[in-house]
Amino acid sequence: MQLRFVGCGDAFGSGGRLNTCFHVAGQNANFLIDCGATSLPALKRYGISREALDLVLITHFHGDHFGGLPFLLLDAQFTKRKRPLVIAGPAGIDIRLTRVMEALFEHSSATKPTFDLQVIPLDPAMARSFGPVTVTPFPVVHGDSGGPFYAYRIEAEGRTLAYSGDTQWTPTLVDAAHDADLFVCEAYTYDRAVKNHISLKQLETHLPQINPKRLILTHMGDEVLHKLDSITHLAASDGLIVEL
Repeated sequence: MQLRFVGCGDAFGSGGRLNTCFHVAGQNANFLIDCGATSLPALKRYGISREALDLVLITHFHGDHFGGLPFLLLDAQFTKRKRPLVIAGPAGIDIRLTRVMEALFEHSSATKPTFDLQVIPLDPAMARSFGPVTVTPFPVVHGDSGGPFYAYRIEAEGRTLAYSGDTQWTPTLVDAAHDADLFVCEAYTYDRAVKNHISLKQLETHLPQINPKRLILTHMGDEVLHKLDSITHLAASDGLIVEL
């Protein structure tokens, strides 16, 4: 099984990076984690089959994590997709999806898809299985708008992948990521405290508690990107492939 960073940037495209979208594929699992506004062209750039996707997991409703869904769904409609698709995320995802579809493409939410589409809310700390993929959401802290906000612990094909989503430090990250085979975590700043985000130095103080087998940094702002040569942790880049 492998994870590809289709996009790993922040909301402002720091370093020219694309919005958050991770593709995970194995013998049976094939899904996205988040679908930021730039996701469809990025999926096409890397030759990733949209038809083969079974699941899209959304961590929260900010545009750099959620705004690509109207484009993905309209692309599926126009290419006459037949394979069923599940979109799952925090409570209210059905209403949020309708609103963003209508904001970007009026009347698009009323068009009946050519495929079976399920939009499913996930409850915090409750594991939910979608075929070969089991996902457990954990509440995180990322402000007052665009939530609820989740980190995910995902189990598939004998591997455990954890993703912080966007959040300031919260102890639920330990629950989400402890002993994971791979922990993908945001590091928006280097050592500067910023509300609703984690600095790299703050993350490092908690790594002994989390104890992931591997760590990859994502959602990095300019101050972290400018220090990558001196940072010992692996940092994501658009297109990076990691074997799980």
